Amino acid sequence: MPIIQCGRFRLDLSQPRVMAIINLTDDSFTGDGLHGDVRAALRRAERAVEEGAHMLDIGAESSRPGAGPVPDGQEQERVVSFIQSARGWGVPLSVDTSKPAVMRAAVDAGADMINDINAFRMQGAVDAVAGSEVGLCVMHMLGEPRTMQDDPRYLDVVDEVKSFLDERVRVLEAAGVARERIVLDPGFGFGKRTEHNYALLRALERFGADGLAVLAGLSRKSMLGAVTGRDVGERMPASVAAALIAVQRGAGIVRVHDVAPTCDAIKVWQAVCTES
Repeated sequence: MPIIQCGRFRLDLSQPRVMAIINLTDDSFTGDGLHGDVRAALRRAERAVEEGAHMLDIGAESSRPGAGPVPDGQEQERVVSFIQSARGWGVPLSVDTSKPAVMRAAVDAGADMINDINAFRMQGAVDAVAGSEVGLCVMHMLGEPRTMQDDPRYLDVVDEVKSFLDERVRVLEAAGVARERIVLDPGFGFGKRTEHNYALLRALERFGADGLAVLAGLSRKSMLGAVTGRDVGERMPASVAAALIAVQRGAGIVRVHDVAPTCDAIKVWQAVCTES
């Protein structure tokens, strides 16, 4: 497993890392958006760290299907306020944003990672992060949040997603970004049908074949509801199972809502895998 440079931290991913989702959004597909209440977000984040989270991922703009944009200033204010309050906690702080202005503000405030669902394709995004030491999570998305689930089509979803991510890695490296700062995310649920998502999960090891770190975000997503028949609020067991499968298939980071049960499942799996 690779070691990644993540701002103030160098993370050895031979130990799977659990990234807790902290939604400062006004809307979220899981219904856990905190409407910009930074104090409530800090309380939730503190609880996640107590439950074993190794990283925190703060988002202030929803990326659920059909979501609309949030003004840059509002997103920036919420993110920076959170970072300033949590920076001393001793855990890496990731910011989920696609906007260069928010990226710059987050890096200046002390963020350790930028998690971009748009793979740093917005004009100015690469320039906003290239000269820093923050980790960069590069995700595949077909289309944009408002339209991504309208009619996603692929000839070979694994090949196409991998080719896209490989191209974005080349762009970042050409801008001077070290490979150890880059994390790949195939983008489960972002412009994919159920069959696409499971094809990507089955082939997850391919995304880390070149030595880059892989992040998997499967928590509570519709692909789990499609096979269990469970509503979004009842998908915790399926989410834990999916996270554990992702770790077994090479994910160094799993992005989750349900921190404690995910951490427990990984510990049991590690105990089985550890030779006495």
